[in-house]
Amino acid sequence: MPTDLPSPDPAGLHALAEPERPATPAVGTRLCLRLLETTDVHGNLLPFDYHAGQADAPFGLARTATLIRRARAEVPNSLLFDAGDFLQGTPLTDITVQRGTGRHPVIGAMNTLGYDAVALGNHDFNFGLDWLERALREAAFPVTCANAVALTGGDGAAPLFAPYLLLERQVHDTAGGAHRLRIAVIGLVPPQITTWDRAHLRDRLDSRDMVETARALVPRLRDRGADLIVALAHTGIEDGPAYPEMENAALPLAGVAGIDAVLAGHSHQVFPGACPAAPDGVDARAGTLAGTPAVMAGFRGSHLGVLDLTLERRGGRWHTVGHRAEARPVASTTAPPVPPDPGICAAVAPAHAKTLRLIEQPLGHSTGPLHSYLAMVRNDPALQLVTEAKRAALAPCLAEAGLDHLPLLATTAPFRTGGRGGPQFFTDIPPGPLRLRHVSDLYPFPNTLCGVVISGADLREWLERAAICFNRITPGAKDQPLLDPRVPGHAFDVIDGLSYRIDLGRPARYTPAGELIDPGAWRIRDLRHDGTPVEAGARFVVATNSYRAFGGGPYAPIPAAAVVCDDQRAVRDVLAAHIRTTGPIAAAARPGWQFVPMPGTHVTFETGPGLRAYPEEIARLRLQDLGDSAAGFARFRMPL
Repeated sequence: MPTDLPSPDPAGLHALAEPERPATPAVGTRLCLRLLETTDVHGNLLPFDYHAGQADAPFGLARTATLIRRARAEVPNSLLFDAGDFLQGTPLTDITVQRGTGRHPVIGAMNTLGYDAVALGNHDFNFGLDWLERALREAAFPVTCANAVALTGGDGAAPLFAPYLLLERQVHDTAGGAHRLRIAVIGLVPPQITTWDRAHLRDRLDSRDMVETARALVPRLRDRGADLIVALAHTGIEDGPAYPEMENAALPLAGVAGIDAVLAGHSHQVFPGACPAAPDGVDARAGTLAGTPAVMAGFRGSHLGVLDLTLERRGGRWHTVGHRAEARPVASTTAPPVPPDPGICAAVAPAHAKTLRLIEQPLGHSTGPLHSYLAMVRNDPALQLVTEAKRAALAPCLAEAGLDHLPLLATTAPFRTGGRGGPQFFTDIPPGPLRLRHVSDLYPFPNTLCGVVISGADLREWLERAAICFNRITPGAKDQPLLDPRVPGHAFDVIDGLSYRIDLGRPARYTPAGELIDPGAWRIRDLRHDGTPVEAGARFVVATNSYRAFGGGPYAPIPAAAVVCDDQRAVRDVLAAHIRTTGPIAAAARPGWQFVPMPGTHVTFETGPGLRAYPEEIARLRLQDLGDSAAGFARFRMPL
């Protein structure tokens, strides 16, 4: 477990008030403590969509800042936290900042808001430890990360950041009396960071199980006089039993004895929120996980998590005797978005202006639209543009390695397919100039290019994992939901260079977490390369990204010996270079994958309402428009 270091104790940092001497609280004394949470901001500071080039977007930390100020005014005993993934995610952070702009604009904005503490998310490690440490030097808030430790040589390890924080705050009870409250904060991050960012973190960082780390720390924190223990955890809510190294472990974490509150993140969920099929232990009405008060504030600054705890003094310590949890949206379908905070907007303005100048650079031209509205139901031109770029970039590496005799394939996934991002969270690039912002739209993550050698059997398993995105469909039935809402669109890898069909009448072979559940289930049919059936023992080279090669999502990691190229070029840069050096991009997909036909069977799916601007594509797939859902998605019926 992490070594226990003396923890930062920022008693005066963002203090609630510097007061009269605290009195010894009488038995029965009550106070209200408000915990405010942001999470998964992903560099979205302003209400601006850099990919679409549109202002007044219904998200952004500047809008959340307005809610923060209002919430603080309502309850003076308030603390503000962030649960991670704040440093990466938009062209402002991933392009402008990487080219050098002085202080990171996200750090500047968070300093302005006066955060009491932050935890780190997996994407905060995307640019390496040295970069992360430099970015955080300007932070006026303390950082905690308990389950990631720096390797010091041999078997030695030491905390990279404080494994916990002990925050002493002056608070006032309901009668106005002043008290000192000691709040312990444990930062936790998915242990998969050392897999997902292996290129940056191998030999430098080790990661541990979140739940076991918390169990080890809670008794120490009580011994150090903690009145309240908060898990500031970059982890989501997952159904099913707990297991070691769990990625979305908010539910078992909430069950750790001694934790008083969970501020969660990572999965971009909103909690409390609509949860039609809540897992056991999840009570959205009460705002609890395993009986523990909890909140999760969406992503991109879409919500502010507000967790009010009523504490009562009994037996010489404070006890939680009541709570109220809510996730306050910055925008809704019934009201205009809250206005952005002018101070945040002014602070970000210089970096924002530089970003706009950079991302409007023209790179090439497309003869047709590139969008992701149909990426989950048909072979997609936008995805093939990405795979073409990967294949072209990897080919010279194979010649150098003497592997150019093997077939070269490429894989990618659609990254903007609605889901928790909402009905506007889709790629929609019109015909005409292709700019740097469009490249960031098509490939929003800083993954690097990798080449791997795998067998035909491994290719089939890869595609079986991709096929978990779909529900099992009953032949002859009508209006069956096509997509499994538990699986994000970015888990749907397609492999360019093959042809294959997906049989939705068969059950999924893997769970949403990538665990084998039905060894006899095979959804992938007619798998061919150049018209020839793919043999199990055949060998192929696949151009993929570092995240997937090392086991990101529901995919198995590729053995290190099979990784034949790991050249550290960002896929986004590879794509930009490909567009620059290629003639006009023909937005038409080559034959690839399709569903096995099921006569008389219809499925439904939700996509962005922007699809209606392409009636010829709707007609080609024989889609029927069923109108909009309550959340604003366009609903379509499709025959199989």
